[in-house]
Amino acid sequence: MAYKKLNNLFSLKNKRVLIIGGAGYLGGAMSETFAELGAEIIIASRNLKKGNKFVKNLKKKFKTKVFFHKVDINNNDSLKLLFNFTNKKFNKKLDVLVNCGWTGNKNTFESISNDDWNFDVEICLSSVFKTIKLFLPLLKKTKGNILNIGSLYGHVAPDYRIYDGKKYANPPSYGAAKAGVIQFTKYCASFFSKFKIRSNCISPGAFPLNHTQKNNPKFIKRLSQKAPLNRIGYPEDLKGATALLTTEAGSFITGQNIIVDGGWSTW
Repeated sequence: MAYKKLNNLFSLKNKRVLIIGGAGYLGGAMSETFAELGAEIIIASRNLKKGNKFVKNLKKKFKTKVFFHKVDINNNDSLKLLFNFTNKKFNKKLDVLVNCGWTGNKNTFESISNDDWNFDVEICLSSVFKTIKLFLPLLKKTKGNILNIGSLYGHVAPDYRIYDGKKYANPPSYGAAKAGVIQFTKYCASFFSKFKIRSNCISPGAFPLNHTQKNNPKFIKRLSQKAPLNRIGYPEDLKGATALLTTEAGSFITGQNIIVDGGWSTW
């Protein structure tokens, strides 16, 4: 029996990828993964200046087709504009849809308001539903796949002992919404299988932002000690799982949540 070579399995040449949140801290590494694998990419994010700069650097580094489109994932009209842009650039087809968008306020259970809760759930969970519903017709044409970004806190609770006040708190809305993302990913895997569409999730944890690493080393040490590998995660730690789940190398993987957490959830 002749087996396919790994460099062919791990390829996105001539594939079209839309990554929402693709210029962000984690999304940037994922976008770079797609560029390395030869995909044509649309990066959608809320920050126009940051997004254009990121795309310019990505094009220069990888000599691939990359486009940027500003989007507010909490605004239906903005999502429709993104759909129209994608439709035009990708000729009404889409091979990979990635939902990596996120924004929200730091809150404790005591400080979070009803409006905060609703906003976080809308951004984190409802936007994933809206985006998938909108772009499903394009994915049907290619028998494409969906990759959602969940979180370690979508299936384990934050340890209250490692947090020190509101500034570095993990809001109760975040994990609840991410748990919904993980379940919705599995729902899509089941119901979209008739279209030969795969749906998977990556749950990172902990991946603190650069400014948090710089400003609170004691907090970073406590986070590191929660994982058997005794360190925090860095964006490039997501590149392997991203490549696996969005290429033919993962063609028999659907409905899964790959946890990239240094072993945190094992004990």
